Amino acid sequence: MHDDRTGQTAVIFMSNRNGIDPAGYAAAAAAMEALAATQPGYRGIDSVRDEAGLGITISYWADDAAAIAWRDDPDHAAIRDRGRALWYDRYRVTVARVERDYDWARP
Repeated sequence: MHDDRTGQTAVIFMSNRNGIDPAGYAAAAAAMEALAATQPGYRGIDSVRDEAGLGITISYWADDAAAIAWRDDPDHAAIRDRGRALWYDRYRVTVARVERDYDWARP
């Protein structure tokens, strides 16, 4: 069983990490995930990263206003600036509304 994401706003963050300061990055990522979870409208997160540093993180929000409020959060903005300066070679953000949501699992 999973949370139905239909109607939520999905913020898709695709990034290329450069491998600099992995401990600092891990600490910042954990802090941002914990902070996001306290924000009004937060609905969850899914995240993966491969060995080459390519990562995809999708955060889910009740609506676009909640996603924008997270984008504009001062602590989030400070970590975003640190990421640009230190941890990321590139990233892309795509915002979408979830139209359908379903899953399948082997019994």
